[in-house]
This record gives sequence, structure tokens and C-alpha cells, in this order.
Amino acid sequence: MKALFLAGGLGTRLRPLTNDLPKPMAPVMGKPLLELTITNLIKHGIDEIVLSTCYKPHKIKEYFGDGEKFGVKINYLSEDMPLGTAGAIKNAQGFFNETFLVFNADILSDIDLSALVAFHKEKGALATIWVTRVDNPSAYGVIERDPDGYITAFKEKPQPHESSSNLINAGVYVFEPELLDYIPSGRAVSIERETYPLLLEKGAKLAVYSGSFYWLDLGTHAKYLQAHRDIMKGLFRIDGLDYNQNRQYIGKSAKIDRKAKLIEPVYIGENVTIGSDAVVGPETVLGAGSEVGRGATIVGSIAWDHVVIQDGATVRNSILMSNYKVDRNSCWSNTILGENIKQPLTLNVT
Repeated sequence: MKALFLAGGLGTRLRPLTNDLPKPMAPVMGKPLLELTITNLIKHGIDEIVLSTCYKPHKIKEYFGDGEKFGVKINYLSEDMPLGTAGAIKNAQGFFNETFLVFNADILSDIDLSALVAFHKEKGALATIWVTRVDNPSAYGVIERDPDGYITAFKEKPQPHESSSNLINAGVYVFEPELLDYIPSGRAVSIERETYPLLLEKGAKLAVYSGSFYWLDLGTHAKYLQAHRDIMKGLFRIDGLDYNQNRQYIGKSAKIDRKAKLIEPVYIGENVTIGSDAVVGPETVLGAGSEVGRGATIVGSIAWDHVVIQDGATVRNSILMSNYKVDRNSCWSNTILGENIKQPLTLNVT
């Protein structure tokens, strides 16, 4: 099978993390979010993908290339202007002549794609949408279904009295290629507001898949932190990321002073150096090549690659972007720090 990734978003709510990176390239446990998703696809037999990009597409292409080293063939489409969800899918029509998968590229999930496709085939649907349950669906597009599992209505951000459903679109779809004929070309088209309602009017079978798997939209700073904490808690598993019995992952090339203190859960990447009397953790990630100086403390924070926390500095509940240097004996809390950020920014955790 083939799959399409919708990777053209600007990542506005994640800025400044996305000032120089497309959102799907934001590092999660030291690897781009998109790489984690592609790894899950390969396990389910998907051997060719299309990446639909718009914002800083060269960053994605430079990292993934033709996909050979990741075990998958990668094709690229770049939008000159944002085409919306359906418009981007229509733009890729030439790649698909049989059942295919579509993903929003900003979600973290361990969905069983084989089970999803089997369900789609069983239902004989033109499209199947994976849904997830939320406590308060009023901030989302809500999906209503009948007892047989077919969609009956889409309601955008309904008030509590307007819908009894708490099912929302999780951003993973299975489509038959015939669906693409219902999408106009050459303009921005919303699949939620235009295409799906049109298909319902035409009497098409749209199925709902509600399998229970991990799902998180990494659209905000708070969700970005949550993703790392969920992984460290074992709620989402990354292949090859094996913690010891103390809930610590320590890269083989890391150098940790015997007087340093690690408080689980923590992730210590390759070539990390931690000095004496330093405190790291809990819920802390240190990317490859990072350094924590003597007597420094980092708690509840995510440090990207090659971050330096100098002697005596303290960092709590913050995000440190690649190559940033935290000054000696300084103290930071609930902050985003980066070498290309003129002033430290308060971390938005709401």
C-alpha cells in the first residue's frame, strides 16, 4: 500500500519551535516526529509514501531523501500555496490508483494500521476515518455515527446540547481512489467542511473506526511536552528505545560523572556529558551531544541536540532548542530558549 502525509502546516501554535523547522520535523526523543510515524507504517507493509509539503519543504527532503535508508520509497509534492486538507490530497491524485492511507503529519500514534485497513475493506466504505474520544469535543469537529458504524453527520465545534457524540477526527484515513473525483482541483479545499458533507449528500459510505490506541496532536507547547512525558511513562512505545529497570534510557556513548544524580524517568542521548553533582530529571530529555555542567540542574525539560547547560545553572519545565548555551549559575523556568530567539519566551502550557 501507499500512504500520503499532509505535512504542509505552518506550525503556528508551536512557534518558536517551528521558526526554522516544519512541525513534522520537531524532534521527539531525538528523532523527527515524522520518522516515528513512518517507522509504524513500515511495520504494516506500507512501502511507498508521498509527502505533501508547503512550509520549509527542503528541511524534510534534506533529512529523508528518497527514503532508502528508512526502508521506504518517498515522493515529494510541494504546494505553492496552502491547499487545505482535501486540496493537498487532490494534488497527489496521480500517485494513487488503489486503496491508500492519509495522515496528518503532526500526530503521534501507535494505531494498528493493518486492523484499520481490514475494517475499511469489511465495511465496503469509500472512506474510513479513525476517531478518538475526548472529554470536551466542543473545540473540535465532531463525528456522529449510526449503530452500524457509518457516519451520519459532521458538526464543527458543537455546543454540549448540539451533539451527544464525543468522537473527533484523529487525522488518519483510508480512502478509495474514487473519492478524489469529488474534490475540485486548483484551489484550497477543506475535507471536513466540504468533501465529507458532499459525500454524505451523495449517499457514500463513510465508516468510523474507533480502535483504542495512543493518540496526541502535537499542536501546542503543552502537547509537545506531554508527548515526551507519555513516552517516558511507557504510554507510547518507540522501537529500540528500551529503558532500564530504573526507567532510565542512557545512550551507550554518554559520559555521566559518578557523582551526578539521575531521577527517573529520563532520556540521555548519545554523546551526552553530565558533570559531577549535576541533577537530571525527572521527566527530562537530553538530546545527542548535550552537556550538563557541574552542579547544574535540569528538571521536567526537553533539551534538543548539542545544548550546553553550564555549571550551576538551573532549568525547570522548559524547552531548549538545538545548540543553545545556558549561562553559568542562571535560572530558568517555564521558558523556551533558543539561539535564534532574541528574548526568552514564556512556555505556553495551556
